[in-house]
Amino acid sequence: MWRGNIMQLKEYHHILVPVDGSKATEAVVAQAAVMAKAHHANLELLNVVQVAQFSDGIISGISLDKDQTYNLINQANERLQDLKKELEATGVEKVGVHVRFGNPKQVIAHDFVEDHQIDLIVMGATGLSAVERMVVGSVTQYATRNADADVLVVKINKDDFKVKSSSDEPIVGL
Repeated sequence: MWRGNIMQLKEYHHILVPVDGSKATEAVVAQAAVMAKAHHANLELLNVVQVAQFSDGIISGISLDKDQTYNLINQANERLQDLKKELEATGVEKVGVHVRFGNPKQVIAHDFVEDHQIDLIVMGATGLSAVERMVVGSVTQYATRNADADVLVVKINKDDFKVKSSSDEPIVGL
């Protein structure tokens, strides 16, 4: 019961946006930008490279050499740098770019959160295909249940990949 008390909204200072290259990434980043500007928060873009996915499981027998791994990291970093430039052009003041190796669930929900004092993770409702979700599980689902920070799940209108607000009007993005 409220009894006349006004609830104070939580301030977020360090916002994490895991970027997986899915079609929903733009909408998730746009929502995170709105949050970062509203809270004057640091916005951290993260791509988690799971090298084991190329040598185990579905694509068994394929391994990456040092050059291929280096190229993979460079490609991820270039994509993140492009997103950073777009965010800065829209007025987001503090944007960090990070590429990490490891299990995306562990890195996103725990390791990166701890290392960078993350207090909010903004993720898409889904990023992987249905088959990939069955095999590796949903990182978003794991994060919402286990993360060491608050998690905002951005639902995507699959027809046009725009962020939906409660009034079904798209939120202005990048």
